[in-house]
Amino acid sequence: MGHLDHASFGWLTPVLSYAMACTGAALGLRCTVRALGATGRARRNWLLAAASAIATGIWTMHFVAMLGFGVSGTEIRYDVPLTILSLLVALVVVGAGVFAVGYGRGRGRALALGGLTTGLGVASMHYLGMAALRLHGSVHYDPMLVALSVAIAVVAATAALWAGLNIKSPVAVVGASLVMGGAVSSMHYTGMLAVSVRVSPSATALPGAAVMQFVFPLAVGLGSYLFLTSAFVALSPTAREREATAAAHRPVGSTAH
Repeated sequence: MGHLDHASFGWLTPVLSYAMACTGAALGLRCTVRALGATGRARRNWLLAAASAIATGIWTMHFVAMLGFGVSGTEIRYDVPLTILSLLVALVVVGAGVFAVGYGRGRGRALALGGLTTGLGVASMHYLGMAALRLHGSVHYDPMLVALSVAIAVVAATAALWAGLNIKSPVAVVGASLVMGGAVSSMHYTGMLAVSVRVSPSATALPGAAVMQFVFPLAVGLGSYLFLTSAFVALSPTAREREATAAAHRPVGSTAH
């Protein structure tokens, strides 16, 4: 068995990956709050922004954490198409969950369906990302820990969607995002505890891309997207602020129609 190191850079990758998960969660919650206060095309656009933020945060969290993953006795590379597929899966399923909540009439039912769909999607993203690993040996999983990681993903996703429906104030959003970031990180590291690797030393070159050639630049790009979008959302006026501005510019004595 190869020795697995989940933090070869020390605390850097766990802390940075947690920060990515929290940023994506906070941005997704703020966008969901904006969506629920909007109608028509504006609601759809805010929900798309929420889904992309949450999915990007989760995916970036996973692969930033994987930057610190190593196995003694073998180098590691990543299958590029599978890695990109894992990102697309995250975007699609998180989008399905967010839209189910954003447009669902029965909130309880929509929350349960959205949480289950999103949670299973997050778990699928994680294990697709793991399937993209290329190393000299074979990867095995503890079924009980895999099941636990999936359960954590479903609970975390449901909690995130519930928070999007019920939490409005910026301070509460920050608190909720810290909890959600911890839940996503717990799901990831529970899934990683399920992993064992039987190394088969070989001089054959591994297919795929090295982590610093592909995963690192992509994670940096997506992380930059999160921070830039966070700045845009923070500076974008809310519906209440737009109404106040419109009222301030309305001629005295006039009434809204």
